[in-house]
Amino acid sequence: MLLAAAASAQQFPSIAYKHRVLSNGLEVYSVQDRATPTVAIQVWYRVGSKHDPQGRSGFAHLFEHIMFKSTKNMPAEMMDRLTEDVGGFNNATTFADSTAYYEVVPSNYLETLLWAEAERLGSLTVDEANFKSERDVVKEEYRFRVLAPPYGRFFNALDPDSFTTHPYRRSGIGSIEELDAATIDDVRAFHSTFYRPDNAVLVVVGDFEQQQLDGWIDKYLAPIAKPSTEIPRVNVQEPARTAEKRVTERAPNVPLPAVAMTWLMPNAAHADVPALVMASAILSEGDSSRLQQKLVRGEISQEVFADPGAREDLGVFGIVSIMGSGHAPAEAEKVIRAELAALAEKPVPAAELEKAKNLFLTSALRERETNNGKAFTLGEALILQHDASVVNSGLQKVQAVTPADVQRVVQKYLIEGKAVVIDYVDEEQKK
Repeated sequence: MLLAAAASAQQFPSIAYKHRVLSNGLEVYSVQDRATPTVAIQVWYRVGSKHDPQGRSGFAHLFEHIMFKSTKNMPAEMMDRLTEDVGGFNNATTFADSTAYYEVVPSNYLETLLWAEAERLGSLTVDEANFKSERDVVKEEYRFRVLAPPYGRFFNALDPDSFTTHPYRRSGIGSIEELDAATIDDVRAFHSTFYRPDNAVLVVVGDFEQQQLDGWIDKYLAPIAKPSTEIPRVNVQEPARTAEKRVTERAPNVPLPAVAMTWLMPNAAHADVPALVMASAILSEGDSSRLQQKLVRGEISQEVFADPGAREDLGVFGIVSIMGSGHAPAEAEKVIRAELAALAEKPVPAAELEKAKNLFLTSALRERETNNGKAFTLGEALILQHDASVVNSGLQKVQAVTPADVQRVVQKYLIEGKAVVIDYVDEEQKK
């Protein structure tokens, strides 16, 4: 009891953010941190793979690439020159719910990067040449990430096999067939629908003067016009699972079989998510976690991990095991079910829960040590939970999880919930 009381009283450093909304709808969050002479600039667009048009999977990811091409006043690839040539970096990533573009540069280049992000938002060149060149890049990325690796098809199948109705079931990277079917008119319609100031969030973290930052934002980003059309939102409801489902995925050159088990879980803002995060950590985080001990150290599996995949609409709790030589997926599935039953049968020991919390919180706090990490933490809270204050309350919610909470959510979502079980085997294996 004393250990639990001490844990619940733990305080974490807060992120002091400022927020304003421009007249064109662009949201701006800024965090001043003078620890280093650098600044992180991120633009989050509320468009991800769930927004891909029907029959055009991969569009959000395709646009992640096109946004690095030319604008009215920037030649293609100029973002690399503006960042890498001054000792910084840039990149972007596409999620199911959003696409994030980010740069870190010395703070005296902040104005330049705000101008560049305004260029991308307000005057991107969406033409046949840029579309076709980046489509070819994405198709090659599909071959490299999905077709070439032995488990690429496996991981690419998890969402399509886990959802029946919600557009989360679409593969974020798309498919070669659907990318080939796309036209420049499709691409321009997607761009004009989602890439607009009232569908974006700018996050700036680091070494800057607030008044100067606000002035630059007003100068470069505020003049971008807000379209009069409505932004379409995803309102599709995934039906509750009424029975377990089994799927077998086959692929060439699979050296060892694998198995995944997935369950539907609440959206990221739900009060049960912190306990599910702790259940995941207890199961697979660290060498002494339950599944690592039983499966990896027990030489049944080469690798195992659990993932509480919280998203904006609803999430998927997944457990994946790549088997050891001579072992079948059914062996890992049996162990996984037994460990879930044990967690549901009685509360996890306080010391085991505390260790899981320490692993999670240490990782989260380490991420917040950088300007880019702080910006990502803030952006994820805004996109997934629609609440910036989560950056200063989320860790406390994890710290407050009790053994009874873990027991309850495992019982509710992973025992009473219906699993999808996905076996992955070589295509030459006897069917």
